[in-house]
Amino acid sequence: MAEECSHDCGSCSKSCEKRDLHVNLRAGSSVKKVIGIVSGKGGVGKSLVTSLLACKMSKKGYKTAILDADITGPSIPESFGVGMNRAEGDGESLNPVTTDSGIQLMSMNFLLENENDPVIWRGPVIAGAVKQFWTDVNWKDVDFMFVDMPPGTGDVPLTVFQSLPIDGIIIVSSPQQLVRVIVEKAVKMAKMMNIPILGLVENMSYVKCPDCGKEITVFGKSNIEKIAEGFNIPVLGKIPMEEETSRAIDAGDVESVDCPYLEDASSCIEALLK
Repeated sequence: MAEECSHDCGSCSKSCEKRDLHVNLRAGSSVKKVIGIVSGKGGVGKSLVTSLLACKMSKKGYKTAILDADITGPSIPESFGVGMNRAEGDGESLNPVTTDSGIQLMSMNFLLENENDPVIWRGPVIAGAVKQFWTDVNWKDVDFMFVDMPPGTGDVPLTVFQSLPIDGIIIVSSPQQLVRVIVEKAVKMAKMMNIPILGLVENMSYVKCPDCGKEITVFGKSNIEKIAEGFNIPVLGKIPMEEETSRAIDAGDVESVDCPYLEDASSCIEALLK
């Protein structure tokens, strides 16, 4: 079935696609809402947006978690300063690593002997590991789980969209015109899989001059409003390039970052519970 499937459920008459393919959490685990952070292109800042949103919702009083689905290029542990930690378990399940502010994390790096060891796996094995992060981890009373996706529209995004109860995705882009095509791919995949799109977040939107405060568009004029209008989805934030944020991420102290640029995104996410 999987080899013949086009994943275009709207044009498919096979009954297999009408089945619920979601997998269950481990007994005793609880996750209320799941938000995917996606992009069709690497290097636009998905992990940054994932980390900032998890921290922002945590500061609002919600219990948050991050499932790091970027198996071959995980960066979430370093952002939170827990790259040397290891996930502990009892042979049947794993406990997530918990940050200073109580955010629950699960990443491939927590399972490696050395954090810089490469994961040289084929796609289906990687996708299976992501599914196990959902089914085999003891997620405790999570209000919002953020899934940091690898770039593209391949095995892992497909597995997440089919296997996890995704309540919505946020698509991350950057200002370059080239990104329009990449955003279109992510939008079309989500629509084909019937996944709600919460909106767009533009990273590296501008640099603010430290002397005069003028916004300098390093990558040229932003096209995000035009792109969002074309797909009838909202722009949920524009994140500038700031030295303070970069310094905090490099120091593993993302929890100290105050990000007012994602207020609309956090309000949109908060509304999922209401």
